[in-house]
Amino acid sequence: MNLKLKIWRQKNAKDKGRMEDYTVENISPDTSFLEMLDILNNNLIHEGKEPIAFDHDCREGICGMCSLYINGRAHGPEDEITTCQLHMRRFKDGDTIYIEPWRSRAFPVIKDLVVDRSSYDKILQAGGFISVNTGGVPDGNAIPIPKPDADESMDAASCIGCGACVATCKNGSAMLFVSARVSSLAKLPQGRVEAVRRAKSMVAKMDELGFGNCTNTTACEQECPKGISISHIARLNREFLSAKLRD
Repeated sequence: MNLKLKIWRQKNAKDKGRMEDYTVENISPDTSFLEMLDILNNNLIHEGKEPIAFDHDCREGICGMCSLYINGRAHGPEDEITTCQLHMRRFKDGDTIYIEPWRSRAFPVIKDLVVDRSSYDKILQAGGFISVNTGGVPDGNAIPIPKPDADESMDAASCIGCGACVATCKNGSAMLFVSARVSSLAKLPQGRVEAVRRAKSMVAKMDELGFGNCTNTTACEQECPKGISISHIARLNREFLSAKLRD
């Protein structure tokens, strides 16, 4: 496969940035999207040019690092996958592919296709954890938890924090991310101890960091690589309102 690439290049956060044209040739359809970028960078290095900076780590759809907007869609044209799970057979020979970083005020560009997602870490530090002493590790069946609750908690916990929900949302909202973190703990008895503080502090930190408001367009759910439901946002709203009423 021979492909034309239009890739966003930006030296740093202060640089204006621009799209640059590249070509890659003889790409196997079985090559992953990130491997294709590796091939491009290898060619650029051999030509004495600066390679393109992009985030990656596990390349197994777990770490959430491969945050790319491909042809105007987060993680590319497939549903419920990350960029590293996208393969070039999804494109056609001679295609032009547009590659950009996440576009969100809360995720400023560091360089080229790399964005700063430390705002997610700050939200988690505000309350996305259990700090009370719950004792040692109990036996598997020591704390009875209804299977539907356990399943829902695990579904919410599958969030990898990639930021696709924020980048896709027209408001730049982090509600799906925050609600998944809150919901994964709210459905477990260990998480109920700090439920009131958690909802208030995480929502407050989200607002402080400049994320937008949720208007229920469901774009976040459509582009989430783990298929996390916006029903968790409803639970976050209930948790938050309950905490405010207690105040």
